[in-house]
Amino acid sequence: RSSYSCCYFVLPCCFFDFHGKYSRRQSKKTQYREYLDFVAQVGFVCGFHVEEDCLRIPSTKRVCLIGKNRTYPSIECALIDKQITQYINNRQTCAVVTCDRRVGFNHKDHSDGVCKEAGSELPENETNAAGTIWMPGFQPREKVEQIRNCASLPRDFVDDVVLSVANLLLNATPQKSCSNMHGGNMNTWNQGESLSLKEVAEHLNKETLKRLKSEYGGLQTLLKNNHQVFEVLNGRVHIRDWRKEKPSRKTKPEVKQHLSAEAFKTRLCWFFIHHPDGCSLPSESCPYAHGTEELR
Repeated sequence: RSSYSCCYFVLPCCFFDFHGKYSRRQSKKTQYREYLDFVAQVGFVCGFHVEEDCLRIPSTKRVCLIGKNRTYPSIECALIDKQITQYINNRQTCAVVTCDRRVGFNHKDHSDGVCKEAGSELPENETNAAGTIWMPGFQPREKVEQIRNCASLPRDFVDDVVLSVANLLLNATPQKSCSNMHGGNMNTWNQGESLSLKEVAEHLNKETLKRLKSEYGGLQTLLKNNHQVFEVLNGRVHIRDWRKEKPSRKTKPEVKQHLSAEAFKTRLCWFFIHHPDGCSLPSESCPYAHGTEELR
């Protein structure tokens, strides 16, 4: 709609309409196929010959749509613009949004993670004949998306939760005597008990749970992020036993395996520092550093 000479390329991914999340209308199609057809329809309504192609990228969403040529002569721009306006108005399914043409938008509903900031008016030469902006209800996403996968939580908070949950699992069963601290003795290393996520949550204080609830996945996401310490399977939390982990590259020569293991030690071993029995693996077999002198 910018100009008659405009062309476009779009790679549809997230299912959004003009005013929010896309609502499905055809159950016989997959959601992805239905959305691709919708985006193609938008291009057609805007007067483009819409072409479809598939990109060579490592993604499940790799179908792109291209508009290079118009279906109408330039003298019909005003007519097509009215057609586009009518199409947009017919798809307005979001909450009512008031528009003050002097200052921009006053949003009354910020649901579905849409942008809270108001957009400014478009220049006069980009408005239609009635003097209104193209889409008064348009709500763009925030310029900076909030990271809510527990990755932005303070390190000391995460460390406290990890230590609390690990101690909870370790103390769920009687402590076994350890004859070889940091030696990884197969018969004495305490792996602790497994507990459900609900049981673990019940032992955390309210402030911690409140903070985790604001993150996507909450407690489960935090524990999965700490892959070195925990294993979460079927809703149950276990202390990870690195003796049971399968080697990732068995086909590599022994010399190359040794070199890659040394290069991989960029983090300290949590078990070496915090576990009462130390690490279950000897230093040469553990992918994490047993002391700062092993860090690379």
